[in-house]
Amino acid sequence: MKVMRLRALRGPNLWSRHTALEATVQCSPDELDASVRPDFQARLRERLPVLAALPEPELLGAFTPAHALEMGALMLQIEAGCPVSFSRTIAAPDAGVYQVVVEYSVEEVGRAAFDEALKLLQAARDGAPFDANAVVARLRELDEDLRLGPSTRSIVEAAVRRGIPYRRLTSGSLVQLGWGAKQRRIQAAECDSTSAIAESIAQDKELTKKLLHAVGVPVPLGRPVRDAEDAWRAAQELGGAVVVKPRDGNQGKGVTVNVQGREQVLAAYETARHYSDEVMVERYLPGVDFRLLVVGNRLVAAARRDPPLVIGDGVHTVRELVERVNADPRRGDGHATPLTRIRLDGIALERLAQQGLTPDSVPALGQRVVLRNNANLSTGGSATDVTDEVHPLVAQRAVLAAMTVGLDVCGVDVVCQSVMQPLEAQQGGIVEVNAAPGLRMHLSPSYGKGRDVGQAIIDHMFAPGEDGRIPLVAVTGTNGKTTTVRLTAHLLRAHGWRVGLTDTNGVYVEGRAIDRGDCSGPKSARRLLAHPDVEAAVLETARGGILREGLAFDRCNVAVVTNIGTGDHLGLNYITTPEDVAVLKRVIVQNVAPDGYAVLNAADPHCVAMAPFCPGQVIYFGPDAHHPVVATHRALGKRVVFVDQGAIVAAEGPRQVRLPLADIPLTDAGRIAFQVDNAMAAVAAAWAVGVSWEAIARGLASFEATAQAVPGRFNRFDYRGATVIADYGHNPDAIAALCRTVEAMPAAKRLVVISAAGDRRDQDIIAQAQLLGQVFDEAVLYEDACQRGRADGETIALLRRGLEGAPRTRWHTAMRGEFAAIDAALARLQPGDLALILIDQVEEALAHLARRVAEAAAQSAAPAA
Repeated sequence: MKVMRLRALRGPNLWSRHTALEATVQCSPDELDASVRPDFQARLRERLPVLAALPEPELLGAFTPAHALEMGALMLQIEAGCPVSFSRTIAAPDAGVYQVVVEYSVEEVGRAAFDEALKLLQAARDGAPFDANAVVARLRELDEDLRLGPSTRSIVEAAVRRGIPYRRLTSGSLVQLGWGAKQRRIQAAECDSTSAIAESIAQDKELTKKLLHAVGVPVPLGRPVRDAEDAWRAAQELGGAVVVKPRDGNQGKGVTVNVQGREQVLAAYETARHYSDEVMVERYLPGVDFRLLVVGNRLVAAARRDPPLVIGDGVHTVRELVERVNADPRRGDGHATPLTRIRLDGIALERLAQQGLTPDSVPALGQRVVLRNNANLSTGGSATDVTDEVHPLVAQRAVLAAMTVGLDVCGVDVVCQSVMQPLEAQQGGIVEVNAAPGLRMHLSPSYGKGRDVGQAIIDHMFAPGEDGRIPLVAVTGTNGKTTTVRLTAHLLRAHGWRVGLTDTNGVYVEGRAIDRGDCSGPKSARRLLAHPDVEAAVLETARGGILREGLAFDRCNVAVVTNIGTGDHLGLNYITTPEDVAVLKRVIVQNVAPDGYAVLNAADPHCVAMAPFCPGQVIYFGPDAHHPVVATHRALGKRVVFVDQGAIVAAEGPRQVRLPLADIPLTDAGRIAFQVDNAMAAVAAAWAVGVSWEAIARGLASFEATAQAVPGRFNRFDYRGATVIADYGHNPDAIAALCRTVEAMPAAKRLVVISAAGDRRDQDIIAQAQLLGQVFDEAVLYEDACQRGRADGETIALLRRGLEGAPRTRWHTAMRGEFAAIDAALARLQPGDLALILIDQVEEALAHLARRVAEAAAQSAAPAA
């Protein structure tokens, strides 16, 4: 089996709303024959036993190596603990070719599972061993390394429940929540509103203690020390047991508590020095270690933290007891699991020695063997939820401590006998204040009730009712996409929003290009949605991007489908019919928000067929009020946009708004039919996101089809008294629309300049020329940079075939180079003539044409000067 292509679909896609891997695989006839043999299937189940638990139809019936690859890649992820469930195998039109789609939650894990599934098939084919347990263990470890940690994950999950979109910005824990101007960011359990000053204060334990003491928060006395001997002197000054810790530490690293005696102090100093050049010694507060979590100005969770320990049973050694505790599936390495494995390291050995034990000692029945003095979860300790027990005055002190330091998400470490009494009544105190606190102990405590602290952080970051979203309009179709995107963005800007857009020319924010080229795919869309100045976004959503990577968004407010017609790019990526094109472009309609709209062309049956797939409402636009689809939708009280007596009419029930076509320059007072369609689609989209009718009318009146506003979309120039139109039309439907428009325009002679993209089908290139041959008197054919695999002269030969027997074209020539073809056409023009130049390199061709027009104008003006 040959894997011809493997790509990651990172958003809603043709197959599902899930992120997924899509592989195109080719199976040889021998493999197809062998795969249906029962012994091959038995060998698969033997090597991956979980397959045996699947229903028989999953392994029998239309069973191929591609289906086995699908199930293997899915089940290996499931066994590794990944939350995935969707997979599918589809036979392609080519014999023996299949598209295998498998959901993933972490892309690298999905790819690794796919590779291992291939090895599984090879092992089953060859009768070789396959260690499924080892593979699953590697996948689980990779998943734990790469997936979001529990703290960040809890915040992201709370955001998703609230409807807030998110995007992981790094392989670590930096996450964007929301879009554009409404976005926020988190890193672990730290918000973008957490100041660097507050975090710096929290890291400086001595400064923190001084500030807290100044506002009346009880804290243990102590001071920074210069060296080990100074640490011993500080311990003597304080008297009794002390705590030795790094001045700027975190997560309990390097902290030694309840230290007594010179040797212990010196050893604790060296431990702290391992983590920081600056060390503090402070009075040890007897009692229990508590962590209080403050979000905003509210206590949201509290936990009692116990140090890592084991309970003797009179039979097993300390080492064996630790192994039994570490066998708990909740325990793992790092912070990906609710609990951390207990380590028998140097600190644990020293603590054992203080109790007269070694790892090989057998503690008595019921004996508590403490392996560390500090109780951080990162060292293997446990936590018990005590949120409901916290005394109001203890909560008040914790909130005051967080506010004093300046942290909006803050872990306050308290040592006292009980959180049910005020700290002052029991000689308790706050020993540390932590930025970016770990949330594991509150989410999944060892004992007691888990607290949804992620939700508390999201509620702190986003006001009630806010979901971090900006108005988002996605536009797709066969023709008219770019003009509709540009006009829609213009209408939204007239409403007062700062608007960003993506299209086949670039990425623009408030009219300024931040990228150039074909930017109609998801990478450009994600870039725009991350821009902090964008208050509304309009995205051209081309077929290629949907196929390559899926959508850049989870849902949109408005999905506009301008038309499908006879389709475009047919024959590529197994999209062979207009129906295939419609199913692909329908993806944006399927991902409309429940309170959003799909804007659909009522005159295109493929668009109309998309309506049942829209989770929201539908706005139809059509040629007139009597069109059956428009009339029926309007009768139901739904929104429609149509043309009536020289005006675009937007109607909903009895209410309607009229926008005269004479006031819409783009449409040339309604004479350019395809621009009327584009204007109706843009009006419907703006209406759907709440743009005022005053702004819509103002925007329509101020938008013209210039090379600056909509490059390559019916841009008109005057050249020595002749009319020159530059357009990017490049498929039969677009050519037909242009022909109808040009034919209605007066001209002494009509001339066309045309090439064709080499990746179009032969019949499509021939059809374009046939259409042009019915309208234009002369034609200049050219080839340039867009041959896309075709041999020199092949495209021109197809165009010439299309012009054979043309009823109108009486002269044509062919040449190499787009600019040369433009110059040749201009040279043949006389006053009153009309030329349609179908450009390929939009920006460059328009610039070349503008230079020629300017030169001609200068020459005409010279004698008069």
